Amino acid sequence: MEKLFLFILSGAIAFSFSGCKHKGASTHSSSGKKIGLLLVNHGSRSETWRNALLDLEKQVTDSVLKDGKITGIKTAFMEYTEPSIATRLKEFDQEGFTDVVLVPVFLTVSPHTFDDIPTIIGQKEDPQSKEMLKLEKIERYTPKASIHITPMLDFTKIVKTNVLRRVKYLSVNPAEEGLVLIGYGDETYHKDWLNLFDEIGTYVNAEKGLGALSSGWCGHVAGYNSDSTTVAIERILRFKKRAVVVPVLVAHDEMFQVKIIGDGINKIKDSKTRVLYKPDAILPDSEVRQWVIDITRQFAGKI
Repeated sequence: MEKLFLFILSGAIAFSFSGCKHKGASTHSSSGKKIGLLLVNHGSRSETWRNALLDLEKQVTDSVLKDGKITGIKTAFMEYTEPSIATRLKEFDQEGFTDVVLVPVFLTVSPHTFDDIPTIIGQKEDPQSKEMLKLEKIERYTPKASIHITPMLDFTKIVKTNVLRRVKYLSVNPAEEGLVLIGYGDETYHKDWLNLFDEIGTYVNAEKGLGALSSGWCGHVAGYNSDSTTVAIERILRFKKRAVVVPVLVAHDEMFQVKIIGDGINKIKDSKTRVLYKPDAILPDSEVRQWVIDITRQFAGKI
């Protein structure tokens, strides 16, 4: 009887350890790869802004993990707050990931996406970025895992269709209106931002019939000043009865949509009747969620 008890006990222990091992084992594929997804955004002091990006992660998680190629997903903020890019990549390393697909949730090229992120993760040694990161106290970390950086949102028509949807919501009479796009901007890639705005404006005007386009800045280019918004609106109101103002920003930040853009609008005479505006952002957007899912699958499939 004692031998039978020991046999049963040893079998139960073996089964228990087997189950624990299965539950906690690293989920490497047959190729020996364990692939994670890191959604990287600019970061903000605004909790509303940060929550929009954390919500994006929650919204794509089930679909991203569904086919088993990606087995972990995290969000990182480039600056202002934790978890940082370095923090998240350390976690991926500690969890045994061999590869990480890094999706920059940015609109278009900038020093952040072209220089800073690659410098943070050890893929580039840009002197200006290194100095900026040092001043901003942003940690650099070269991970053991291989990092695969995807294109950004402006490589698709998502931003165009997103702005069009928001214009349709605001527009009263397209023939009497002009479009004003307000962005964050960047001096180094100023031309790229203007090209993006031209593409958006051309698309929206063709679909909706607004015959005029103007653009302004609420961030870097404008020095966080409302005057650029005011000037951009005034350009439209020289020819049109009303201006439809759309913030081309990834998420809602009270400083930008409410304070800077809002103050710029308030400087316009009769702004309540002449300016059509909603302090919204690109997120939330189902097409952005699908873009993250699709581009992640595309890159994971190549690893």
